[in-house]
Amino acid sequence: MMIRKGNINDLTEMRQLFTDTITFICKNDYNSDQINAWKSGAENEERWLQVMNSQLVIIAKINGQMAGFCTLDKGKYIDLFFVHKDFQQQGVARKMYTFIEQEAIIRKEKTLTADVSKTARSFFEKMDFKVVQEQTVQVKGIGLTNYKMEKELN
Repeated sequence: MMIRKGNINDLTEMRQLFTDTITFICKNDYNSDQINAWKSGAENEERWLQVMNSQLVIIAKINGQMAGFCTLDKGKYIDLFFVHKDFQQQGVARKMYTFIEQEAIIRKEKTLTADVSKTARSFFEKMDFKVVQEQTVQVKGIGLTNYKMEKELN
């Protein structure tokens, strides 16, 4: 597995991975209306360009294929964190997370925060994040439950 910083050339593949992961991996935690509303975020070109221009983007590749990506905003907020549907349970998330946490420590951040889906909550708890609050976000008029989580860094 190779971890590297992402660039604008990764954007198309990132958006496809985002859509596929939500469609196939999150279906046990969200209904079809919620899945469709959430994955429609892939269509927001302006938002994705803003992510690429202002956040640290990390790409995980296995045998040349994108296995996952995550982004760190302002050195302390994990904005996007997705593992390809075909690379679940293979250590991709842990490897990307470790990279992001090290980056936050280098930047002398005291905490990491994330808004985490029901699907990803157990992974973040394994990484020692605590739930600060459960929240419902509205996406295209559809409510999606997620969790504001944080971790104190040493």
